[in-house]
Amino acid sequence: MTTPCIITVAITGSVPRKENNPAVPITVAEQIESTHAAFEAGATLVHAHVRNDDQTTTSDPDKFARLKEGIETHCPGMIIQFSTGGRSGTGGERGGMLHLAPDMASLTTGSCNFPSMIYENHPKFIRELAQMMLDHSVKPEIEVFDLAMLYNAVDLVDEGLIKKPLHVQFVMNVKHSLPARREILEFEVAQLKKVAPDATWTAAGIGRTQLEVNHWTLEMGGHCRTGLEDNVRMDKGTLAPSNAALVERLADLCAKYDRHAATVAEARELLALPAHVAAAA
Repeated sequence: MTTPCIITVAITGSVPRKENNPAVPITVAEQIESTHAAFEAGATLVHAHVRNDDQTTTSDPDKFARLKEGIETHCPGMIIQFSTGGRSGTGGERGGMLHLAPDMASLTTGSCNFPSMIYENHPKFIRELAQMMLDHSVKPEIEVFDLAMLYNAVDLVDEGLIKKPLHVQFVMNVKHSLPARREILEFEVAQLKKVAPDATWTAAGIGRTQLEVNHWTLEMGGHCRTGLEDNVRMDKGTLAPSNAALVERLADLCAKYDRHAATVAEARELLALPAHVAAAA
């Protein structure tokens, strides 16, 4: 039996919709609706930012709370992952919604250059975020934009700030960070298996590399990420009509590699997360 593929849908990022794609959900209500459609198409993990009225990203706990409640209502058992990314605030406010205890949250374990900014994650701040996640039983998804971030995550495990098993996401094709090259992904995965043999992993290809990275990841036995945060286009440059369309394309692609989109139960088991308990009628 081949490993099911956990499909992560990254529903919205930090680029204003008017500069991106009209299908990108901005308001909490739009995000809930888009997540539900992606869930129905086969996604079992949602990576979520929230936005201000001017479309800039924020770490507003109230908006995250309403988003979490809506997803839990309409997508039973879906794994909810909050972003603690650098565009949503500074310092501790980036983790100011972790008390809401989502299933997971992103944790970037180092600093790197982005095209128009330095994505700064001071070692002290990384440890503070990791401790907050530990305190609220939130599983980190380690975002790796550069090789050192993988080893930094292992150090956090050794320090007791992250529980095993690790879950790692390799982010490829952000300019000045990891290029989208298969030999680089193969090297990263080989290193992960050496330093954390019980870890799970996924990969995200940003922009036009999204589908290509999906192919590599399915063939290599990893899990996949898609969504309008990473890429707003389908084949031949046409705008993607929805997050669900990108998820459906990926779910269909699984069969080519004798795999299938993981169910909620399978995804939670693979990530060592508590099983979903249905609400009482």
